[in-house]
Amino acid sequence: MILNKDTARKTAELLLQIKAIKLNPKNPFTWASGWKSPIYCDNRIILSYPPIRNYVREQMARQIEELYGTPDVIAGVATGAIGVGMLVADYLNLPFVYVRPEPKKHGRGNQIEGALEAGQNVVVVEDLISTGKSSLNAVTALEEAGARVKGMIAIFTYGFDVATENFEDRKIQLHTLSNYENLLQQAVDTHYITEKELHTLQDWRVAPQSWNKTEKE
Repeated sequence: MILNKDTARKTAELLLQIKAIKLNPKNPFTWASGWKSPIYCDNRIILSYPPIRNYVREQMARQIEELYGTPDVIAGVATGAIGVGMLVADYLNLPFVYVRPEPKKHGRGNQIEGALEAGQNVVVVEDLISTGKSSLNAVTALEEAGARVKGMIAIFTYGFDVATENFEDRKIQLHTLSNYENLLQQAVDTHYITEKELHTLQDWRVAPQSWNKTEKE
């Protein structure tokens, strides 16, 4: 869910500006899953741009306080959201932990790194939502450690139906600074893409698993 339309458009503008999100319908990217995609997103790039990372952390922090009050702990999902999660926690002057995809196979075998006590209220910070599987895996680890997960906030979501269903099934609130619809509108308005490319990008979002075509000249 988008909390603020102006923030959604501004975030999309900034992500396109620094090429944290790239749109290339004519020469699709290949994701690790094997999907062909006209979009590629790496929000970790914002960490290299101080004004933009400050904007993101402040917007996330304000929305966290508006939605959930002040939690006890901020948790980042490894590895993509460790940096931004720590920035948000620092801005709010709150403790920070991060959650690995699985427990370490050596040492103490931690999946959650940092100090977390049972019963503490936690807001989870993510950089990107695709299917939501890895994000909700982090929620499971936190809940198994006794935390009360109030919700999750992410920089960007593709808005896949499967992600919506996964979060609804788990009854976890998800809010994002921006999403696919606002990104495409911003890209059209700034002439980053053509109307023809817009249709290609919209088609991909409908069926990303089976989409495997490139836009013709």
